[in-house]
Amino acid sequence: MLKSIIGEKIGMTQVFDAKGNLVPVTVIKAGPCVITGLRTVEKDGYLAVQLGFGEAGEKNLIKPQISFFKKNNISLKKVIREFRVTDISAFSVGQEIKANVFKTGDYVDVSALSKGKGYAGVIKRHNFSMQPVSHGQSDRTRARGSSGSGGPQKVFKGMKMSGHLGNEYVTIQKLLVVSVDVEKNIMLVKGSVPAVKSGILLISNTLKKIPIKQEETKVKTKAKINKK
Repeated sequence: MLKSIIGEKIGMTQVFDAKGNLVPVTVIKAGPCVITGLRTVEKDGYLAVQLGFGEAGEKNLIKPQISFFKKNNISLKKVIREFRVTDISAFSVGQEIKANVFKTGDYVDVSALSKGKGYAGVIKRHNFSMQPVSHGQSDRTRARGSSGSGGPQKVFKGMKMSGHLGNEYVTIQKLLVVSVDVEKNIMLVKGSVPAVKSGILLISNTLKKIPIKQEETKVKTKAKINKK
C-alpha cells in the first residue's frame, strides 16, 4: 500500500485527546490525489508512483503537460510529485489515492517549502546572543562580531552569517497523526509543519523508528516470564 500523499496546509487548531490533554494540531487537506504515471526499473531504472494533486487551468500549464494529462484521460493537475515504492503491481494510472492511506496513530514525515522571511541577521537566523549594551556600543549590539583570528583572514564557505532566511525545503520527521476524516480528506497532525497556509505538503510514512506502545511491551515481558 502506498503510504504517501500530497496535501495542502489549511492552518492550526487545538483538540483534546482521550485523556483530556489539549493537543496543538495542523489541519491538512490530504488528497484526493490521482496516479498520473508509474516508473519501472526496465524503463526508468527505479520504481515509483507519480501523483497529481489540485485542479489547474490550461493557462497555468505548458502544452506538453496538457497533452500528457489528456492522453491519460486525467484532469489537469496543479502539482505532480513522485514517491518511491517497492512494488507497483497494485497501482494503475488514473487510480485515486485518498487520506485513508493513513490512520490514527501513524507517524509521518512532512516536507514543504518553508515560509520566506527575507534578509535576517545572525541573531534571528542562527540564534546568536547580543553583545553587551555598554561602553557606547549603541550600533553594535546585534552585530555578528569578529570572524576569527589567528588563522587565514578570510570567510570560509558555510560560516554562520547574515543572509536569506527561510524559503527552503524542510522536512519535519515523526509527527503523530491525531485523526483522519476519510470523507472530507482531512488529516490532523500533532505539532506544526513547514509552509504557509495553502502551501503544498509532501506527506510520507516516517523513516524513523516508531516507539513501541506500553501494551505491546507488557505482552513481550509476560512472554519472557512464561518461557522461564
